[in-house]
Amino acid sequence: MRIAVNIERCTGCGQCIDSCPFTAIVMQEGKAFINEYCQFCRACMSICPEGAIIEIMEEGDIQKADISDYKGVWVFAEQRDGMVASVAYELLGAGRRLADKLKAELSAVLFGSTEDQAKELIRWGADKVYHCKDSIFEKFNDEPYSQLLTNLVKTHKPEIVLAGATPIGRSFIPRVAARVRTGLTADCTALEIDGDSGNLLQIRPAFGGNIMATILCPNHRPQMATVRPRVMKRGEYNADRNGEIIPVSADNITSRTKVLETIKEVSECMVNLQEADVIVAGGRGLGKPDGFKMLEELAEVLNGAVGASRAAVDEGWIPYSHQVGQTGKTVCPKIYIACGISGAVQHLVGMQSSDIIIAINKNPEAPIFNVATYGIVGDVYEVVPLLIKKFKEAKQ
Repeated sequence: MRIAVNIERCTGCGQCIDSCPFTAIVMQEGKAFINEYCQFCRACMSICPEGAIIEIMEEGDIQKADISDYKGVWVFAEQRDGMVASVAYELLGAGRRLADKLKAELSAVLFGSTEDQAKELIRWGADKVYHCKDSIFEKFNDEPYSQLLTNLVKTHKPEIVLAGATPIGRSFIPRVAARVRTGLTADCTALEIDGDSGNLLQIRPAFGGNIMATILCPNHRPQMATVRPRVMKRGEYNADRNGEIIPVSADNITSRTKVLETIKEVSECMVNLQEADVIVAGGRGLGKPDGFKMLEELAEVLNGAVGASRAAVDEGWIPYSHQVGQTGKTVCPKIYIACGISGAVQHLVGMQSSDIIIAINKNPEAPIFNVATYGIVGDVYEVVPLLIKKFKEAKQ
């Protein structure tokens, strides 16, 4: 793609020269000429009164696809050991909101589970479920998963396809995007519909979490995104909700590999922060590793789990499995207690969707207070022991 001047139309008025922020337009023999400094900002195209400045497609350029036939929002519902993963229900909540804005259907895609699980997806908001219960999908394998989802996308042409940014989603969804020749935005933390164009606004942290980037895929379909678990809220559950379950055949699906056995890692130090209802997290403000013993006591009283900021993990005060944030786990507990955490954007990305956030920090200007439901300005070594004492008294 390049910007060029139609010499026959150009009158040499010079308005385009004034509009160019890169001094990429010069006059030659009374006609405008665009040189190698052009950055394709297209400011000159809207200024030219004669419409003499045009875009020229060159060999190798990717042309805009015909996207008029693409309708509906799809959610890939991953399953493990036959049970639908919780991220699928979170995606259905987000997908329902997007589908309602687009006035479109919301569908789920389920491989390798039971019809009862497919019905559960309908109760959580899906209008249709494309369900394949072939034994090849019982254990996750990139090849058959990507083949079948690609075939379904090409056949039914959804406008939006969402999946969880889990090990499974991150493994095979990029293969699907490549096969259908469309874009993919990974690790989204928010999704919206642009009111003017109807495009999906895919929002995710960028440049180490220092900015939130909004990414669009305006020229190709489907618009594909993986979404971090525990950042979206589940929709409403309706036990009486009805929908359509569409059986899908796997007759033409092949695989060069076979999963023989899946071994789960078992460790005493493993902590499932993403399933905890209460998380007590500590940061560099604790000042020393012994501070986490105090947080563990508070978490035990509240039947919760202990989390940490990256700063605390980098100091070696607590294992990485406890890290919350952009480079750790994304969590959405009912209560998140941040102790000595300043609130850098990299940490906020991983916990700001919590129902209630309680921040304890000596610095009243700490960014964590901007997202906190309740803020306590004070020394964690004074505040937390008081909380432990009061909670123990209340439980007794």
